[in-house]
Amino acid sequence: MGKIKLAIVDDNTFLARAIHEKLADYGDLDIKYMVYNGSELLAKLEKSHNLDLVLMDIEMPILDGIETVNIIKQRYPHIKVLMLTVFDNDENIFNAIQAGADGYLLKEIEADKLHNAITETIGGGAAMSPSIAVKTLKLLRYPERQESLSTKEDGVELSTRELEVLEQLAEGLSYTVIANNLFLSPSTVRKHIENIYKKLQVHNKLEAVQKARRQSLI
Repeated sequence: MGKIKLAIVDDNTFLARAIHEKLADYGDLDIKYMVYNGSELLAKLEKSHNLDLVLMDIEMPILDGIETVNIIKQRYPHIKVLMLTVFDNDENIFNAIQAGADGYLLKEIEADKLHNAITETIGGGAAMSPSIAVKTLKLLRYPERQESLSTKEDGVELSTRELEVLEQLAEGLSYTVIANNLFLSPSTVRKHIENIYKKLQVHNKLEAVQKARRQSLI
């Protein structure tokens, strides 16, 4: 088997370099590039998606890690994604797993463990830092917590695309910015928003965002 082709996505150059240094000495890894947010990664992948695995930060400007995983899994399902984060909060874990992340690690992980996690993930495993595994088990063990996070309680089901649009609406972004971020035309975004209003039975952005939050859709 050839080398594992990697990319590192992190808006903090210091942390990105630290991760790069942790992995630089492993002969079976080929770190192709480091980029600073999700949209830079997507631009690179459009040119060439010859990549095996992405180490992905969560909190990033322009396009965060969770939205980026969502898009990667739709467009390039062969690419594995390991989330690397400083925070192990429940909502991020849940959202990352729902978006299709293949594993979830804390940034302070030691080099050997990170290397093992990468090879394990390429082999079809799911790597998780211990504290995250504990939280994930809790999320699964107490389904009432999960029901409050599920989209089905009022029979409202939004598509992944509609949720992406709604999340960006909630951040106060304009139609044109949302269209650019999601690589859609403004009229398509408008259509998605009409559908969201219809499904949620609301008449404006504020009501849509409030209702979606109440139902834990976003």
